[in-house]
Amino acid sequence: MQRKSKISASRKLMLKSLMVAKAKEELEQEVLVKEEEKQKYLGEKAPPLNTGGLSLAQLQDLCRELHAKIDVVDEERYDIEAKVMLNTREIKDLNIKVLDLRGKFKRPNLRRVRVSADAILRSLLGSKHKVSMDLRANLKSVKKEDTEKKRPVEDSDWRKNVEAMSGMEGRKKMFDAAKGSAQ
Repeated sequence: MQRKSKISASRKLMLKSLMVAKAKEELEQEVLVKEEEKQKYLGEKAPPLNTGGLSLAQLQDLCRELHAKIDVVDEERYDIEAKVMLNTREIKDLNIKVLDLRGKFKRPNLRRVRVSADAILRSLLGSKHKVSMDLRANLKSVKKEDTEKKRPVEDSDWRKNVEAMSGMEGRKKMFDAAKGSAQ
């Protein structure tokens, strides 16, 4: 049983479009805030260079300082990357452990494959298997004549049998026959 919504389709569409417009507006606002934070951070960490009026020795010293800062930043970046790689590997291992503890593995759909006895032996024994295995050779052979001799066929008239067994006398004969074979 489904409940009918209390809001009409046009009202739903209008609300949905308003929500999308609001989300778009918030996303644009968030992008602007991030850009401002980035400019502020760069202003603190990397102030603009004043190279005007510096002598050659002062420029060389400035270059040495910048290279030293770049080396420090590269070392920090390398350390952080190593930590991130270690953490991702650890997270992967923990996820595998969680799956193992749950015991929920997605089983693939298996197909039936017809394989002969020779193919099974070849896969188990490898190249050592040379003899073909004939399973039919071990079966007992049954002659058709033997089965016909065991079952004698009555060629009597079936109408006589029906007349003999009809009525109470026939039922009595069947009862007596069953009683006699049981003893």
